[in-house]
Amino acid sequence: MSILKEFKDFAVKGNVVDLAVGIIIGAAFGKIVTSIVADVIMPPIGLLIGGVDFSDLVITLKAAEGATPAVVISIGKFLQTVIDFTIIAFAVFLLIKVINKVKAKEPVAAVTPPQELLLMEIRDLLRDKK
Repeated sequence: MSILKEFKDFAVKGNVVDLAVGIIIGAAFGKIVTSIVADVIMPPIGLLIGGVDFSDLVITLKAAEGATPAVVISIGKFLQTVIDFTIIAFAVFLLIKVINKVKAKEPVAAVTPPQELLLMEIRDLLRDKK
């Protein structure tokens, strides 16, 4: 089997397509959450703390010298990323919880293998002959 045919068989399977759609939607959701945190949640928190803009909140390790930029630790961006992660993780948790609840409500049909059905019919026929 050629590599191209194997790749085509792999890429066209439903699970791979579903995964790709999930990744694209997840990336878009991540951008929305990032915007909500940076543009909606953090400004009021910064205002309550005393007018702090979290995106500019840094710890300077080495000041800028000439053309070389300063070496800084961006604490504010880190806090925004932690809040982003927390919101996304909570949303995924809720999604999984709903999926598990829906799966639990689905009745599981008892599937009897054909061989067992045939044996049960033979047993019933033998019982009726007596």
